[in-house]
Amino acid sequence: MKVLLLNGSPRARGCTYTALAEVERQLVLEGIETELIHVCARPVRGCIGCGRCAVNQHRCVFGDDPVNTVLDKLEDADGLVLGSPVYYASANGSFSAFLDRLFYAGTGFSHKVGAAVVSARRAGTTAALDQLNKYFSISGMPMAPSQYWNMVHGSSPEDVQKDEEGLQIMRTLGKNMAWMLKCIEAGRAAGVPLPEEEPRLRTNFIR
Repeated sequence: MKVLLLNGSPRARGCTYTALAEVERQLVLEGIETELIHVCARPVRGCIGCGRCAVNQHRCVFGDDPVNTVLDKLEDADGLVLGSPVYYASANGSFSAFLDRLFYAGTGFSHKVGAAVVSARRAGTTAALDQLNKYFSISGMPMAPSQYWNMVHGSSPEDVQKDEEGLQIMRTLGKNMAWMLKCIEAGRAAGVPLPEEEPRLRTNFIR
């Protein structure tokens, strides 16, 4: 079993990384393979809705950033953790653009376990979490819970290390995600099939 953790902060080793690293440590302790990827080292272009990914093996036509690399890695992953700093009560803009393209182009997200974490100096965290969690819910991904909202606080990694409750929330998240992954694996081994998916219907409010 493997979990990808995506760091959506421009800072490779900042507050968001500190939170994700705590989740990752717990996953490793639970016997889960992990990979933490820094995906927003530079600006990421947004989705233009061209639809070419549908005929391009579910890969984005813009191949100059990590979107397609992450899509390749997700094929062998069982879980996905998204991490972002809070910018104006939402995720980092480059990370939002990255995720729009990742989820629009990709396929096979259904029934992978998802979780999101955010970091902030003070506020805007619950709105940012809500934004990130919507990527999971629209993709049929069960979400791992923790003991409180998945957030840490501080203006520096050193501050986050002092956020004892925040770090405990990250550890609890890691434990719960590992438990869910093991339960899904046990169900698969026992012959419990994944829910059958109906062919997708697409309508609008006119017809």
